[in-house]
Amino acid sequence: MPFTSTNIEGLLLFEPRVFEDPRGYFFEAYNQAAFSEAGIAHSFIQDNQSYSSYGVIRGLHYQLKPHGQCKLVRVLDGCILDVAVDVRTESPTYGKVFSAELSAANKKQLLIPHGFAHGFSVLSPTATVLYKCDAFYHKESEAGIIYNDEDLAIDWQIPPGKQIISEKDRQLPLFKDSVNNF
Repeated sequence: MPFTSTNIEGLLLFEPRVFEDPRGYFFEAYNQAAFSEAGIAHSFIQDNQSYSSYGVIRGLHYQLKPHGQCKLVRVLDGCILDVAVDVRTESPTYGKVFSAELSAANKKQLLIPHGFAHGFSVLSPTATVLYKCDAFYHKESEAGIIYNDEDLAIDWQIPPGKQIISEKDRQLPLFKDSVNNF
């Protein structure tokens, strides 16, 4: 299973081998043995799925230690811009942003390790997103960064008048003011 390193240590793009024929396609979206062979030893214990319409921006979210989550994100239908921000204070890429287009068509997945804030914007009319987590949701450990932090300068690829953001996400702090124990 092909994994591609990004410009941020630990953040990997995964492109499964896809078998296509006149009937359609088949691929292994996740194979624990193949991930282990690549040195990825996360045990995923929770799957989360969301459905959103064009312009929705979700994030940037993470959970504090000891409840941090590694996520394997993929798109079942539609297209998103998936975004990860390194919040590991000792990392040489602390505060750096990585984004990738994930879609049902390209079948790419993003492996986001502990110590990253995560979010996405919906670029297609609708999108269904599925992500595996290696830790359970823990409300008391929720943390986040506001989506439009000027220091991060994330281009969500959604015009300002078309952005749909929850009230909860609009209340998140700036990166420099965010709670962090990574």
